Amino acid sequence: MTHEHSGQTSRRTVLKSTAATGAFLGLGSVVSATPGRDPGPKEDEILVGKSDTVGLASARSTVESAIPSEASVVHENDALGYMAVKVPDDGPSTQDSVIERLERQPGIEYAERNVTLEAFYEPNDPQFGNQYAPQLVNAPEAWDTTTGSSDVTIAVVDTGAQYDHEDLAAQYRDDPGYDFADDDSDPYPPSGEQHGTHVSGCAAATIDNGTGTAGISDSTLINARVLGGGSGSLSDIADGIQWAADEGADIINLSLGGGGANETGRSAINYAFENGALPIAAAGNDSGSPVSYPAAYDNCVAVSAIDENENIANFSNVGPNVDVCAPGVDVLAPVPTDDYAGFDGTSMASPVAAGVAALGKATHPNHSPSELRQLLEESAVDIGLSSDEQGNGRVDAANIVEDGSEGPSAIFSVTPSNPDVDETAEFDARDSTPPEGGSLTGYEWSIDGVTKTGETVDHRFGSEGDYSVELTVTAANGDTDTTTQTVTVGDEDGGDQCGAETSSDTVAGYLSGGWWSSGSDNYTYTLDTANPCQATVTLSGPSSADFDLYLTYDGRTPTTSDYDEASYTPDSQEELMVDLSGDEELGLLVDAYSGSGSYTLTVDELGK
Repeated sequence: MTHEHSGQTSRRTVLKSTAATGAFLGLGSVVSATPGRDPGPKEDEILVGKSDTVGLASARSTVESAIPSEASVVHENDALGYMAVKVPDDGPSTQDSVIERLERQPGIEYAERNVTLEAFYEPNDPQFGNQYAPQLVNAPEAWDTTTGSSDVTIAVVDTGAQYDHEDLAAQYRDDPGYDFADDDSDPYPPSGEQHGTHVSGCAAATIDNGTGTAGISDSTLINARVLGGGSGSLSDIADGIQWAADEGADIINLSLGGGGANETGRSAINYAFENGALPIAAAGNDSGSPVSYPAAYDNCVAVSAIDENENIANFSNVGPNVDVCAPGVDVLAPVPTDDYAGFDGTSMASPVAAGVAALGKATHPNHSPSELRQLLEESAVDIGLSSDEQGNGRVDAANIVEDGSEGPSAIFSVTPSNPDVDETAEFDARDSTPPEGGSLTGYEWSIDGVTKTGETVDHRFGSEGDYSVELTVTAANGDTDTTTQTVTVGDEDGGDQCGAETSSDTVAGYLSGGWWSSGSDNYTYTLDTANPCQATVTLSGPSSADFDLYLTYDGRTPTTSDYDEASYTPDSQEELMVDLSGDEELGLLVDAYSGSGSYTLTVDELGK
């Protein structure tokens, strides 16, 4: 590793000075409950997430001791494990400095801005015309099987909705929802708020009632009003998602987005997914830009928009995160007050997809969010667009309800996923599913030319290579399903296994840091193995100091504000594990945040 010592003053140094003079040491005045917060965007707030190892009360005490005197905790969400801290814009402390201070506290997982998300729609002048969205997704054919079920609940997390609209009143439950923007129990929209009503109607305007339009499914609706005037805070939206899951929603529609990836939003989506609800979200209306968040989160279905000719809408976001597409141009649906209009936007495509998913849930009531998502994607129709535009294809209502009595599904895993020669691999079929109302009675494997039976089996491969492994499961009614995977086996020396070749390099140094100085050492590490696959960078420093570790992949000199990876716990023991493709040159920075002493820096590189 080549080495460079730096004593320059950086942005981080200024933060150290501030902390040392006591700016972070005052106790904030604490508001004990949410009431009194203004509706809509809350850009003067920071969201602070706790780790799983501490309680919210303990984390709050830690936060209160770390924030400046002019800041205060103004909101908590115990289910998602976060709190909101208000930092006045005209105060002496900046949000960046408070965030950096909070991220260093024990028991704190993250700190981030309470960004503003906006509704995805581009409303036209109100116009009446023939609907095309239900026909395009083959809803009338699906209705021959079912128009949906009131046992299936779609939560519309959006602006308020006119839940007594002539075409929606039969769908909304008696307790229609909650207003997180105004913090009251009535999500009815103020004058001019049309979005949530229109979204509700796209998904579930009452079918065959002789009034207005037809949605995609007859499902129960609930509404979380989280957007006021078309935009809302991340915290309100996260709280609305969590509330919807706790209220028993099967599907949560999110025709909103913006603000980029963040931990609070990801946590809310994961909470919903893990508690029985499938989040479905609009991809965004930025004309070819990457899919927006929350749609781009792993546990959320991202929906792009197409027109009635099945062309991608010119406003739709696209990219590898698109899962399915749906009609989103001039989609006719209810708006306040007891009226109808055609709107454009991925905001309209998302609830159409949600309505199709609700039909799937009605015919497959035992499906988990993961299984319902898989069914929605596998039943979609390829309409000839690129995968970045259509994902798995255009959602299809007829396909998703085609077989209400689903057969068995063969699923298996192998551990390790790429075994070595003569290493015992375990094959596990316990994730296989029986037909609804039935059971599985047989598991038959074909591995390396050998037939085995059982839910779990072991096998050792005698030579390296690619092997096709087949599993067939049999249900009590005689139905079967077969799945196949390829297992790659390395040679006795490791072959294609990461770690077959190793290389290590260690340097030692001494630093002194604190508000009076900025001590840091820079290093460059050039990859040494023939086929690099992974590296672990370890910093071991003095127990009485706080040293931090920063890394870049392209060899540029990291700083405390410009880096690709970082580890900065409250002590001097830091570690970064990074995956390698072979093109990297690692830039490394050891920064003495506080204290003095000797350290060692080690890079352990693995190759194939």
